[in-house]
Amino acid sequence: MTDAAENSAAIIERREGAVAILTLSRPEARNAFDDPTRRAMIAACERLAAAPSVKAVVLTGAGPAFCAGGDIKAMGARLEAGSGEIAAAGWQSQALTQQLIATLTRLPKPTIAAVNGAAAGLGCDLALACDLIIAAPKASFAMSYIRMGLVPDGGGLYLLPRRIGLPRAKELIFSGRTVRQDEALAIGLADRGGGEETLVEEAVAWATELSSGSPLALALGKTILNGSLEASLDNVFERGRTAQAMCYTSNAHREAVTAFLSGVRPPR
Repeated sequence: MTDAAENSAAIIERREGAVAILTLSRPEARNAFDDPTRRAMIAACERLAAAPSVKAVVLTGAGPAFCAGGDIKAMGARLEAGSGEIAAAGWQSQALTQQLIATLTRLPKPTIAAVNGAAAGLGCDLALACDLIIAAPKASFAMSYIRMGLVPDGGGLYLLPRRIGLPRAKELIFSGRTVRQDEALAIGLADRGGGEETLVEEAVAWATELSSGSPLALALGKTILNGSLEASLDNVFERGRTAQAMCYTSNAHREAVTAFLSGVRPPR
């Protein structure tokens, strides 16, 4: 069952059961981000994070591209500002970009990027900010910032080495080269391959499977995992102990234990 949900000009939101599907919808710009699109995506992520009826989120793009990154026309307009204004305008845009990636990364529900086509620059960062990535046959990934004389500004400097290792991340960021679906799967840049016509459907099915457990346990587990690479074992133990104490009080835990003691086994 598909339910329509709140939309903006640049972001289309719909529901498949408990899964929200966010579609970047600026096909004339290959779904590139300008500041209004950044604000719309931040608002959508915040709304979905607070919606009890939403258990998972799938992110994809309209048309042949997933997301071409930052809007080059907007970059040109920024350069036309007075020399004393360029830094201020760039700083403002950077703040929005960082807020967008942080909001998506910390969304307390499973998130899947259904990469249907080119994910370049900020588009690649956007996919990396999701928990998992499913890539269509025509999907491609490029940390293309170097081609514009820039460094990755959408979290890629943090997220990419955690996915594929530091040396490989350096090679992709230094070269800006394009990675196709087969290589993305081989190096762990993508987690699963999907069909060209069935990509979103497969992503929704995967998101439904991943979000079938306790929303509280999922949210707490994701939060701890997101910080685990920078934490000590003792710190992870401490955070896990606190999280588990919270889970002990949840209805989901009570119902699962009661069902098990009554002879009802959970599905595997």
